[in-house]
Amino acid sequence: MQNPSIPPSVTQVQPTNEPKIIVVGGRPLIGSVRIEGAKNAVLKMMAAAILANDVCVIKNVPDLSDVHMMSELMRNLGAKIEFKNHELTIDTRGVNDYEASYEYVSKLRASFVVLGPLLARFNQAKVSLPGGCAIGERRIDLHERGLKMLGADVVVEHGYVYANASELVGAKIYLDRPSNGATENIMLASVVAKGQTIIENAAQDPEIVNIADFLNAMGAKVSGAGTYQIVIDGVPLNELHGATIDTIPDRLEAGTFLLAALATTGEVEVTHCNPHHLYSLISKISEMGAEVSLYAPDTIKVTMQGKPKPIDLTTHPYPGFPTDLQAPVMAILATADGTSIMTETIYENRFMQVGELRRMGADITVKGNAAVIKGIPSLTGAEVKSSDLRAGAALVLAGLGAEGISEVTGLHHIDRGYDNFEAKFLGLGANIRRI
Repeated sequence: MQNPSIPPSVTQVQPTNEPKIIVVGGRPLIGSVRIEGAKNAVLKMMAAAILANDVCVIKNVPDLSDVHMMSELMRNLGAKIEFKNHELTIDTRGVNDYEASYEYVSKLRASFVVLGPLLARFNQAKVSLPGGCAIGERRIDLHERGLKMLGADVVVEHGYVYANASELVGAKIYLDRPSNGATENIMLASVVAKGQTIIENAAQDPEIVNIADFLNAMGAKVSGAGTYQIVIDGVPLNELHGATIDTIPDRLEAGTFLLAALATTGEVEVTHCNPHHLYSLISKISEMGAEVSLYAPDTIKVTMQGKPKPIDLTTHPYPGFPTDLQAPVMAILATADGTSIMTETIYENRFMQVGELRRMGADITVKGNAAVIKGIPSLTGAEVKSSDLRAGAALVLAGLGAEGISEVTGLHHIDRGYDNFEAKFLGLGANIRRI
């Protein structure tokens, strides 16, 4: 007997050894989706727990492969971690190692942020250079310079960063660009630095605010997070203690599902999100012709009728348009009624989805860091492969709006950032299945 949970058209596709998502396009998505916690905040707060030498609890945690990878790295350092019912309990009293090896950091670039707290706790750290999605070079120059200004000796050799300091001392640090990772590593190290540290041109992302709130709950003194200037008044390490924190909603997951309404001329409502974190996307969605309704304090509904209008878009650090939503928006603009121009200013290799969208019929030309997208009547289903996390989401969106069946592989990328991805689309009426 045929499994009633599998759409008939999906059962025609024979499974292979490689996991894939099968999407049958052409259905308008209608319904509501609950948004999970922000993984980009969770991973960094897990690292921050090293400073507590105590038990910390992080709530509203998504069940993602990245979270599990970070948990393994933390356990390797000596922490005890329990993950249950979207809640992480982290006991760092047993952390006795200051080395984060290549085995772990090469798989998860966000784990490089353990450098700051390990240096603060042990006065030394050895951390592998970061890995993760192949969307561009992960420069650590700002991390290195910031820690040196706090009084650390920092050497990069043989694929590792070695840092040590007899004492960390507060300093005024200007970042040449508002790097998230550098802001986080400097903030986490300077929490115990003697005196005051000021980070100028700091990253302003909501996840930075979440981390700062967690640090303050642990007994740190951090102010200004969410602005271009963060001020940290150092406290003795032994004054930091365990704390409990709620994770903010994942604005990138919310954005992906909002864009699904445009991909399918549907009506999608996202709940448990923060509209204030999404204004740059909301502005562009409106510009593309969708109707956006905000329901305080945590719900956004997008209704789309007809083809999207073309737009020009440039990625910028927050509060500008997020690079992580550039690929999903490109999937929408591929069928816009006109030509769009998209400029990527954050990562040099963030147009890796272009080749796969072309397999679906998209007319996209890339010149340097700009892409010209000429809208076509409709994409057609094809076999495509995800090259990174957000490219994977973009290909699924493209498949949902395309004619015919699409097969998306490279699902390990998608699983890094989306909890229950295809199940949530099923709840909106999509014809989708993982095999």
